[in-house]
Amino acid sequence: WSIFSCFSSLPCAVFAKQLDAHPPQQQHRHWAQICSGNPTNRIRGCDRYGCGNFGADRDSGKGKHAGVDVICSDGATVYAPFSGQLSGPIRFFHNGNAIDDGTQLMFPDPASSPSLPGYCVKLVCIHPIRYHGQIRRGQRLGKMLPMQKVYPGIISHIHVENCDHSDPTHLLTPGKKSYVPPLPQQDGRWAALCAGNPTNEIRGCDKYGCGYYGAPRRDGKGKHQAVDVICADGATVYAPFSGQLSGPVKFFHNGNAIDDGVQIRGAGFCVKLLCIHPIKYSGQISKGQVLGRMLPMQRVFPGITSHIHVENCDHSDPTSNLERGKGQ
Repeated sequence: WSIFSCFSSLPCAVFAKQLDAHPPQQQHRHWAQICSGNPTNRIRGCDRYGCGNFGADRDSGKGKHAGVDVICSDGATVYAPFSGQLSGPIRFFHNGNAIDDGTQLMFPDPASSPSLPGYCVKLVCIHPIRYHGQIRRGQRLGKMLPMQKVYPGIISHIHVENCDHSDPTHLLTPGKKSYVPPLPQQDGRWAALCAGNPTNEIRGCDKYGCGYYGAPRRDGKGKHQAVDVICADGATVYAPFSGQLSGPVKFFHNGNAIDDGVQIRGAGFCVKLLCIHPIKYSGQISKGQVLGRMLPMQRVFPGITSHIHVENCDHSDPTSNLERGKGQ
């Protein structure tokens, strides 16, 4: 993320009000079309230069693709995937070749609106109409540069890279299987987190508040930056994906009965699971393996819907990964 003062424009004000007024389920859950001629943001497959999916091999297997390549013909019109603030230029190749141009788009400003869910993305191999100022979702952003001049025979594309290097695929092509992920680990489907809740059902609303991402906190002055997955006190907790453990993670910092948790970092995911006691705070763990047990939440918050606090390390919304675990 770059730091900007929150832009005071009508699109910004309207979008911010929509975020405050509606739960995430009622908001845009995907980005607009990025390139003319590609209404579904279809992702580049494989050609002699490589593959376009997130995590594809780069540098002869020594690296991984940190973006997604959205198919776009040379010279095609490029549109803004969401409303936001432009900054640039972005020089991806640093060699001044015919496609070494791009821009960053961000909404909202995390410095002035840290509780609002947002996006920050770099769009590379395009020439924007401008590098600064505001732009609206679906508005013309620029044009695709002549990729065939640099890589003859490649599937021409816009390189779309989240600023935090997370996977933007689900935002580009919601519900579409545009490619086969290189690893089963990266299919977005997390395992059930808690015994007795095979679908990762999310806490509704009770006298303490609501469990969905973006729910009001601190009398409306803040927003919930996580998701609360229902879990009975004392229930067994499982690892949602394979990865490396680290901790402990103390959310309340007061030593109460539920002030414990752990972080898991795996291929494409990093999440904090709180209000649980893990079997260990470091080392490897496999998807679906016993991770620990749910702590006695009723002792601290009598009458609440007991739950595991699930928070992505980058504060993005984990709901889609939890929902895709239904029936697994």
